[in-house]
Amino acid sequence: MSGPSREEESKVDEREHKEGEGNRLLEVDGENETEEDDEAAYESGEKIVVVDFEFDSVDDSAVPPFSWKKLWMFTGPGFLMSIAFLDPGNLEGDLQAGAIAGYSLLWLLMWATFMGLLIQLLSARVGVATGRHLAELCRDEYPNWARYVLWFMAELALIGADIQEVIGSAIAIQILSRGVLPLWAGVLITASDCFFFLFLENYGVRKLEAAFAVLIATMAISFAWMFGDTKPSGKELLMGILIPRLSSKTIRQAVGVVGCVIMPHNVFLHSALVQSRKIDPLKKGRVQEALNYYNIESTVALSVTFMINLFVTTVFAKGFYDTKQAKSIGLVNAGQYLEEKYGGGLFPILYIWGIGLLAAGQSSTITGTYAGQFIMGGFLNLRLKKWLRALITRSCAIVPTIIVAIVYNSSEASLDVLNEWLNVLQSVQIPFALIPLLTLVSKERIMGSFKIGPVLQRVAWTVAALIIVINGYLLVDFFVSEVNGVLFGFVACSCTVLYIAFLVYLISQSGALPSALVDRLPKGFSVTEN
Repeated sequence: MSGPSREEESKVDEREHKEGEGNRLLEVDGENETEEDDEAAYESGEKIVVVDFEFDSVDDSAVPPFSWKKLWMFTGPGFLMSIAFLDPGNLEGDLQAGAIAGYSLLWLLMWATFMGLLIQLLSARVGVATGRHLAELCRDEYPNWARYVLWFMAELALIGADIQEVIGSAIAIQILSRGVLPLWAGVLITASDCFFFLFLENYGVRKLEAAFAVLIATMAISFAWMFGDTKPSGKELLMGILIPRLSSKTIRQAVGVVGCVIMPHNVFLHSALVQSRKIDPLKKGRVQEALNYYNIESTVALSVTFMINLFVTTVFAKGFYDTKQAKSIGLVNAGQYLEEKYGGGLFPILYIWGIGLLAAGQSSTITGTYAGQFIMGGFLNLRLKKWLRALITRSCAIVPTIIVAIVYNSSEASLDVLNEWLNVLQSVQIPFALIPLLTLVSKERIMGSFKIGPVLQRVAWTVAALIIVINGYLLVDFFVSEVNGVLFGFVACSCTVLYIAFLVYLISQSGALPSALVDRLPKGFSVTEN
């Protein structure tokens, strides 16, 4: 039997080539479909296109010259991020620091803001350089069991922060309504109007950013007005900022000042917010340009938050330091104490405080919902409609908050104790945002040429270690005073062991530990592929 002719062989080869090409196209299409199915912070059509002004270069590594117009176009994400530095929990920490420690902790407030700025700049760096946010990167970097633990911790932190923020808004509504509306009614109002602000996003990211700008301006005007009314001592204010002072009586307030500044969910949030601008991560010049503008914007935003926190601290330092009310003052009764101290005036200070607190609570509640969407979508890769994700994340916080509002409606002391527990919850979660961030931003495989250098790595890890140690002190101090009973103590110790073991695991994967020490860790501490 004769073999196939040369013409037939040519046809077979051509058919196989076409089939192979078709299979390759199917594979590429499948990969693209997978990429499209991945959860993203912003869809392509939602991103703001930053227009070049008279700059055209074929060199992708060239950084365009500075432009005020471009800075304005990049302005927004940093101010949304800065809201977490002004939430009701921070305001309570400010007023208690002022009332108990006077002006002596203002220097710590300034340096804590600097530390917070460094962490947020690294978060923005990850988002811009990779085109993905921190929760998405954690999903790919860690094995399934670890990323689920990280997601659970992030959700716990978010719920704790949300309860504080919603309660803060509800207290403000109660103040402004002269007690007509109870706490639970304020909680429901805060829950519903959150969707109104998220609805603004349908009209563009800039509309939402403008709404937040109004809320921040409201806070700034309200607390600056209070500052002007009370006339704090300029000399003591400068001494408080420039001269570090700390005593055994003010350690708890000092820890609170630092602990309130770093919010776990905010670290995840900022890496997602910076993606609202359309930036090609393959063009190094454009990435560097975006980082430059975001660095400027974030610095300005946190400078504004520092001034607002400064106003609140100095007002309460002037009015209540070394008085019998100092140790009992909190968000619930702060407005009443201010009114008793400074009276009515042209515009009663009680209402000024209420307006500022309401703006703080409303804005931080919305950014909390926003962060919840990114955290859930990033870790779990859920592609849900935004309103549905907002409903889920809102419900996780609103349901327990309503219970809290009903139970603690008439008990100021109990509400303050609850707030302490929530602060402890925040402190526990901080390492689970900081360590993954510092791990990812230091890896060339993920960041490319935008990974941070050795010097910045040491500074960042030193700041992270300082924050973790400070919050660790808060935990130890709190549990020593609050944990009673054998069963409760056993549960607390067991949780502490698991907590420390997971921290050791995260640090062992970060590259921050010497390799000789990592080799001695149990085999279960090595990263496995998902």
